[in-house]
Amino acid sequence: MSRPLWSDLKAWARELKRDLVALWIAAHDQRTPLLAKLLAASVAAYALSPIDLIPDFIPVLGYLDDLLIVPLGIFLALRLVPPALMTEFRIAAEARSERPVSRAAAVVVVALWVAGVAAVALWAWPAKTS
Repeated sequence: MSRPLWSDLKAWARELKRDLVALWIAAHDQRTPLLAKLLAASVAAYALSPIDLIPDFIPVLGYLDDLLIVPLGIFLALRLVPPALMTEFRIAAEARSERPVSRAAAVVVVALWVAGVAAVALWAWPAKTS
């Protein structure tokens, strides 16, 4: 891989991380329009969750969310937040020393996994016939 391409990818990844934190800030700001706030909160919560909905060890699907779904969600949310506000949120995101963590999203992911396992268990468990 050539150096310019590699440095471009690294810069894009840094901007994506900054924009993710900016969206987290946007989700908590009263001036953000409701639809933008909901999408920003959803994308930021999922991306900042310490637990993935689709674990990375699952071939192809595990990285699909990281490489495709999260960047697309960020792109869509960025389009909904007014540009002047987004500039302010990006400045605030750069000033932060640490990245926020969404524990609430982790709880939702764990609940979804538990519900999924329970559904599969109920489906797989043979029904008792009298």
